[in-house]
Amino acid sequence: MRLFVPILAGGNFRDRFWACLGALVGVALTGLLCSLMLSPAAFAMLVAPVGASAVLLFAVPASPMAQPWSIIGGNIISGLVGVAVAQTISSPALATGLAVGGAILAMSLLRCLHPPGGAVALTAVIGGKMVTSAGFLFALVPVGLNSALLVLTGILFHRLSGHSYPHRAVPVAGHVLPPQSPPIFHPEDVDRALADLGETFDVGKADLELLFRQVELHARERSQRPA
Repeated sequence: MRLFVPILAGGNFRDRFWACLGALVGVALTGLLCSLMLSPAAFAMLVAPVGASAVLLFAVPASPMAQPWSIIGGNIISGLVGVAVAQTISSPALATGLAVGGAILAMSLLRCLHPPGGAVALTAVIGGKMVTSAGFLFALVPVGLNSALLVLTGILFHRLSGHSYPHRAVPVAGHVLPPQSPPIFHPEDVDRALADLGETFDVGKADLELLFRQVELHARERSQRPA
């Protein structure tokens, strides 16, 4: 039964429902707008990785990998890397590996790591004649256009869903620690704890600090209740 326990902390049915609705609206609207702006004979209206981008954007909008620069920059940069590799390496097997690996490196260096970018880079290599003939333009149209329209839809949609997007770590209104109670931990402690664990978590440092302070607040409130 452990396999069926949700792995995303903080998620509930309402959020999952909004995620489904958001993906439906976001992908459909992106496809509709692209169909009006592009010639179907020249380019595909949507690239498949936009579906993966939609999962991040609407299901985990607080993720660093779902922020506007991650989606738009990550997908475009990965497209450019994929096209460059496809035009340079003749071996399909080697080209696919270099495209995805190169995309991860480029996105990491430019602070826009976005998992669907790996699929964009792969598509640039194995996408067929339409992608090959488009060259580096593929990274802008349809990839960049898809990504920008999806992000715009996400910004508008999350204003209705109640989520902060582009995400900011915002303290809960009214939940402020008293000035005379200094925090138990320091931000440097978070850095050291992350270094100790040696893992990369899909959450920003600011969110971790905010979460720890909220835990601290509730722990102090609980300790002050009469027994």
